[in-house]
Amino acid sequence: MAVDRERVMRAVSELIEAIGEDPARPGMQDTPRRVAEAYAEYFSGIGVDARALLNNTVPLDSAADEHETSGPGEIVLLRDIEFRSICEHHLLPFIGVAHVAYLPGEKVVGLGALPRVVDTLASRPQLQERLTDEIADTLFTGLDARGALVVMEAKHGCVSARGPRQVASSTVTMASRGELSDPLRRGEIFALIGGTHDR
Repeated sequence: MAVDRERVMRAVSELIEAIGEDPARPGMQDTPRRVAEAYAEYFSGIGVDARALLNNTVPLDSAADEHETSGPGEIVLLRDIEFRSICEHHLLPFIGVAHVAYLPGEKVVGLGALPRVVDTLASRPQLQERLTDEIADTLFTGLDARGALVVMEAKHGCVSARGPRQVASSTVTMASRGELSDPLRRGEIFALIGGTHDR
């Protein structure tokens, strides 16, 4: 579902008037258009099925010993996926990084699909807690994975720019599914996420 830019422009003009400003004054004349363009980007994930981004999979080597025990080498982890989303409570941004991991079942997906899943689900009015769950669910069900784990850390405009104005604070959320709900398996991934790497 595409953002109705004309309606957004009208609404922004009314909002500018409602706060006591003049939408026709120099400097504000193009604001409704700019906001409409920004909203079209911010909310481009509304109505998009993120699981469809996982359709182009590759089967794992079926020649492996079916009795082979699973180990940390089977984990697929992509760290530091940058994202931005809009908090549904105040329509202010929250910006951060996501660490996304899954234990493949019989197939894997190209690594580029993982940031696209994060971006699609983030590009709608969101709560960080729900976004974390939605990413984990999408990977777990969309890939028929044995497990999925998502850790997100973000700074929220509604915390840093208003109310308590805690500019240095960040929020961390986690969601796990399947085998990665086990604390020992989660521990393996936390060690990998916290390992030495450039941020």
